[in-house]
Amino acid sequence: MTNTVNALPNVEQNHVDRRRYPHGVAFMDGQYLPMSEAKVSVLDYGFLHSDATYDTAHVWDGRFFRLDLHLDRFWRGVERLRMTLPYGRREVEEILHNCVALSGHKSAYVEMICTRGSSPTFSRDPRQAENRFIAFAIPFGSVANKEQLERGLHVSISETVRIPPNSVDTTIKNYHWLDLVMGLFDAYDAGGETALILDTNGNIAEGPGFNVFIVKGGALRTPEFGVLPGITRRSVFDICAEIGLQVEAVDVSRAELRSADEVFITSTAGGIMPVTCVEKEPIGDGNVGPITRRLTKIYWQKHGDPAWSTPIAYE
Repeated sequence: MTNTVNALPNVEQNHVDRRRYPHGVAFMDGQYLPMSEAKVSVLDYGFLHSDATYDTAHVWDGRFFRLDLHLDRFWRGVERLRMTLPYGRREVEEILHNCVALSGHKSAYVEMICTRGSSPTFSRDPRQAENRFIAFAIPFGSVANKEQLERGLHVSISETVRIPPNSVDTTIKNYHWLDLVMGLFDAYDAGGETALILDTNGNIAEGPGFNVFIVKGGALRTPEFGVLPGITRRSVFDICAEIGLQVEAVDVSRAELRSADEVFITSTAGGIMPVTCVEKEPIGDGNVGPITRRLTKIYWQKHGDPAWSTPIAYE
């Protein structure tokens, strides 16, 4: 019997990617690229170990919203993770503006990322990795769609517990999302549209990419322990200070969430978004509440305020 030995396949010199990507522009390794050409090495520890930090700002009507706060948080994350950026703050700000201007998007989701990068020898010592900066701008997206923004989201509470802050610093924006993703699947299985997961004490923590607020008796409360202090969450505090509403960061139990007069979530991806149903039970009278509507209106008005936003130079 003659053995037939198959020839080894060729090693291709270039990768062919047939997937589809949203229109946008990325910055990597000193180059501005279409999103379809923005690639991360499979040896990057950001990919292999979720060893990265990032921040996401947004552009609305051609203006960045509260970009300084996003840059502040990004820089804190980089420093706490002992990473080094190859660019200064003003250079990063210019890169972000360029990504938006080159994309042409007047409303955009804009991300800045620092990964641990990779070691030339694939060393496990993180000090030997060459850190990598990436940025991109794609069309603006929201946690809630148009219908959900009008009638309010339907949320389920997952028994999944958020990674405790004594394990991963929750003030550093990171890609440790498996708890959030599994919570989201729990919500889908229960008939919800998105999820809230718990902190290690059994109280409400946050959802996949958003903070949550409850309104009771005209006062606002939002979870304090084990959550990322979001920029939109910060904006709610600032607006409440301007208009004289009481707001505090404290523990929020499941019972308090269910018995609230109003509930809303906050995220750069969507702003202030109403919740009208939790665990298939209506919140209040089941309609978007007056305080949620008032805060939402002011929040979007702030996007044109020079104290809160900066214009993009498209030409």
